Amino acid sequence: MSKRLLIVAGEASGDLHGARLLGELRGRFPDLSAYGLGGEAMSAQDVELVADVSAISVMGLAEVVRVLPKARGIFKEVIKRVEADPPDLAVLIDFPEFNLRLAPELRRLGIPVVYYVSPQVWAWRKGRIRAMARCIDKMLVFFPFEVDFYKGRIDVVHVGHPLVDEVPILPQIWDSDAEPKELHLVILPGSRTSEVRRLLPVMLESASLLLRDHPMLQTTLVQAGTVEDRAVDLLIAASGIEVRRVREKERYSAVASAHVALCASGTATLEVGLIGTPMIVAYRIGFFSYLLGRSIVDVPFISLVNLVLGSAVVPELIQGDARAARIHAEASALLNDSRRRDAMRESLKGLRSALGEPGASSRAALEVYKLFGEVGK
Repeated sequence: MSKRLLIVAGEASGDLHGARLLGELRGRFPDLSAYGLGGEAMSAQDVELVADVSAISVMGLAEVVRVLPKARGIFKEVIKRVEADPPDLAVLIDFPEFNLRLAPELRRLGIPVVYYVSPQVWAWRKGRIRAMARCIDKMLVFFPFEVDFYKGRIDVVHVGHPLVDEVPILPQIWDSDAEPKELHLVILPGSRTSEVRRLLPVMLESASLLLRDHPMLQTTLVQAGTVEDRAVDLLIAASGIEVRRVREKERYSAVASAHVALCASGTATLEVGLIGTPMIVAYRIGFFSYLLGRSIVDVPFISLVNLVLGSAVVPELIQGDARAARIHAEASALLNDSRRRDAMRESLKGLRSALGEPGASSRAALEVYKLFGEVGK
């Protein structure tokens, strides 16, 4: 019997997680049909996209306010479609500003909800869990510590992290015994156009400073498919330096070929860490968003690498510290101090095992499959 799925993701990483999940589900439900919100990866899995969410995928509380009119329009489109074409089940992937408002509406319409990739309520606004428990049937989480947070409140299952399967084990450029004739810098400025506009200028300025120290420096930019080309074009042109640009499908080889990475806080830090490239993590949002966030966030680190490993393995430059001079100083220290660099690389070796066993997408698909079965009873 065919099944109908609503699946909603709002960012590049969520789009990839959704595509992997669908690939596994179709092995169990060959006739599965799906519609919802996502990007190129989910579209390639034959998801009928109701709307383009790239314009409302932003970072920071104040930034969310600016895209509210567009977000409301997309929200109404999704509800209208669900009412006209009810799915058997909904899978909501991260994207909490949107999905935590959608879940109660789906519950009102009698649609069972699986939340895949926990919103970081364990870091801020912990009170939201009461409302979440009323409208989420199953929570699938990436990190073991999240189970303890939800246990007894929401039906929760730790499935592990799909990146353990996705990110290959590659030789990293520092593994070579040869003295490098030229240095390679890779920049991963984020998957939202809004955060790229904030971070990329200072990252490129720091690359310019590094270029003065190392005239043979080669700079590569990894551009997410959800980021506007024109915005990146203008920022590169303004930097005055030569930048090689690659798309997401080339990111792993670009990271493995780099001596150091400048990385926006987010899933990309885990990808860089799994490959083992030394990195500096940067984070910038609007001033008022930062002030509000600082008063309610309750975690010791902002990068997933440090959170998972439980210590300050990689430097985090936040807000005013995320400026070219500081980034340049941290990158220079990694390039020039072998003991500091080797210590970071040694710590990053523990990341893969800390993220769990391979097969996360398969385990997530099994949980969705079981809930489909319960719905059919």
